[in-house]
Amino acid sequence: MIEPKPAVQQDSAQGKGKKRRFGGTERQIRSALKFYKVLAYLTGAMLLLLCAELIARYAFGQYLFAGGTNAVTGQPFGLGFADAEPKGVVGGANISVAVLIVHGWMYVVYLISNFRLWTLMRWPFMKLILLALGGVVPFLSFVVEKKLHAEVDAELAANPQAAQRY
Repeated sequence: MIEPKPAVQQDSAQGKGKKRRFGGTERQIRSALKFYKVLAYLTGAMLLLLCAELIARYAFGQYLFAGGTNAVTGQPFGLGFADAEPKGVVGGANISVAVLIVHGWMYVVYLISNFRLWTLMRWPFMKLILLALGGVVPFLSFVVEKKLHAEVDAELAANPQAAQRY
């Protein structure tokens, strides 16, 4: 197998060459970036929904329910908020719990996308931590995704030979 030569980038301040190699081809990196982008937006949206649900639960004592019967009036319950204590809806689906579960599993897949992009780009460990925080700090996934997308594009453009492994 032929070993590729790493791309050499001139450092204008010192005149020394700075080597940059990626952990995959440009196609693999772009695929990982697209996967990360989709999950960053989905996880960020679910996190905002989770925050709204937690505010409704702990500030107002309300859960989001779908279906069931109103425990007070005995009327069918469609979709909406109901009291948490005492139980406001009997037999309905608790959407609040579903939001918690979906965000949790989506965050796991988001972490996988973070790790994939991080390994292909060969970034420092602190960048992985920043990527991971995007799924737990509201709005951070949108900001980090935008910044990193531009950074990946710039690095790939500046180092065209660094991604040619095969």
